[in-house]
Amino acid sequence: MIRNVIFDIGRVMIEFNWEEFLCGLFDPATAKIVSDAMWGTAAWDELDRNVLPMEDVIALFIANAPEYEMQIREAMRRLGDCAKMMPYAISWVEELKALGFHVYYLSNYFPYLMQARPDVLEFTKHMDGGVFSWQEQLIKPDPAIYRRLLERYGLKPGECLFIDDNPKNVKAAEALGIHAVQFVSYEEQHPAVMEMLAKQTK
Repeated sequence: MIRNVIFDIGRVMIEFNWEEFLCGLFDPATAKIVSDAMWGTAAWDELDRNVLPMEDVIALFIANAPEYEMQIREAMRRLGDCAKMMPYAISWVEELKALGFHVYYLSNYFPYLMQARPDVLEFTKHMDGGVFSWQEQLIKPDPAIYRRLLERYGLKPGECLFIDDNPKNVKAAEALGIHAVQFVSYEEQHPAVMEMLAKQTK
């Protein structure tokens, strides 16, 4: 029986529309080059892992597109503008807690964004706890970060449901015996998740 619901944060509980953000700063061609130099790269993983100093990470981004150093630095400076709490974040957590579930977060996240926009994480105050990658120096889909959450809160894998937009992270959770759902949209996953949880109580 599922007793715990674990949420990813980026693109699940907060909006992080990276492409739209960059297109608001630069022309489309520049936005693509800057995006390719930053998003989804090994250097971005280092942001979330929080082992290297921030300036070293930025240097790795710049090394991917040296002629766009100014634009990469501007994107980093304005990064907080990219994040916005989803309108359903708090209400979904409260809905689950009212039904008796414990609610946690498990997220690849970095301190720079937390400092720039602490307000977008307001929903975490309504949760029972969680794990940020930057605090553990581990990132999903490494099984170690899932185990860290389970061990810290005494959770059994088979009693947990994990919700994440990244299929690799979903598969990693399932490999550990955690029930998992790939998030596409609130409109799709909210009713599906709530129906799944309701069936187990019947």
